[in-house]
Amino acid sequence: MADRWRVAVDRRVCIGSGMCVAMAPDGFRLGPARQSHPTATETDAAESLLAAAEGCPVEAIALTAADSGAAVFPPEE
Repeated sequence: MADRWRVAVDRRVCIGSGMCVAMAPDGFRLGPARQSHPTATETDAAESLLAAAEGCPVEAIALTAADSGAAVFPPEE
């Protein structure tokens, strides 16, 4: 697991379920339009962030290694 991750939310896909906020409250917030926003675009790797990305019902969250840009989630096929 990389030490630092870049966190992105595709707001064209996000449906505002709030699952990410429930699973990683320090990593995500819902904006006025009830769409997810990462609290930081780059952060320390954390299991809670990975769980939030994996639990997103529409896979709107992408995690990449900050140093290499390699996909953490969703994994490259």
